Amino acid sequence: MKDIELVTFVNTQVIPVCIFLIMMGMGLSLVTDDFKRVLKYPKAVAIGLTNQLLLLPIIGFGLANIMPLEPEYAVGVMLLVLCPGGTTSNMFSHLAKGDVALSVTMTAVASLITVFTIPVVLNYSLIHFMGQGNEFQLPILTTMFSLMKLTIVPIVIGMMIRRYAPKIAESTQVHVSRFGILFLTLLIIFLTYIQQDIVIPALIAAGPVSIILNISTMLLGYYSSKLFGLNLAQRTSITIEVGLQNSTLSMFMALTLLANYKMSFTPAIYTLTMLFTAGILAGMLNSKYFKSKSNSEVMADNA
Repeated sequence: MKDIELVTFVNTQVIPVCIFLIMMGMGLSLVTDDFKRVLKYPKAVAIGLTNQLLLLPIIGFGLANIMPLEPEYAVGVMLLVLCPGGTTSNMFSHLAKGDVALSVTMTAVASLITVFTIPVVLNYSLIHFMGQGNEFQLPILTTMFSLMKLTIVPIVIGMMIRRYAPKIAESTQVHVSRFGILFLTLLIIFLTYIQQDIVIPALIAAGPVSIILNISTMLLGYYSSKLFGLNLAQRTSITIEVGLQNSTLSMFMALTLLANYKMSFTPAIYTLTMLFTAGILAGMLNSKYFKSKSNSEVMADNA
């Protein structure tokens, strides 16, 4: 009984409040110029958002159909690819010497757009993988409203704080980013504790698709941006933005909106994968070899 009460409390109270705080933290890093940058640097933003909002869901849907996954794990893949970006991707863009402004802009724009795309595509995914008339179908307008309360509203609040109390925003922003990583870690631990009897089968089932999805999307982000002539910093940010998903929001939808723990395991496993590969990428791009290569590219661009 205590476990049931704990699960209910975490799903209905803790997770929504923490996501609200994390998204508000994202707002603390945003200014109106981040949205104007869409018009100022249209090519880079367009390439990144096309990868995030169009190609990423297509790849995820394809893998969910091709790989031998149970329906719940397949829906978990779709939850992931429908929630691109997040504060984690901005942090890793900074660590990897990417174009942080581009990363922040992509995250901000994608967060606004996905409020409206998630309920529609997710409902189709539930019907496709779980069957017509399944118990997990979501009311589209209600879901949009719920996502607005947990994404757009806190982002706007964060932006208002940034505008009228910039010192508070600057001093708080780093702590909120760290809190996001900590909360995600604790959420995975909690998920493992509650569903410890299926952790190993879940790793075996959803581990391969998580690795393939992560590596393939990061390669897609890098080479598509390289094909269109973006510089190394821009390619780095797009690679990270496409490869790192807002898995906290994905798990929220699985645990709270859909009330299904099995669907949350794919985002949880993917989190471990994406943090590992993003760490490797940041390490590589900070190595002497890539620093010298980056300097050579800059000199070539200025020549």
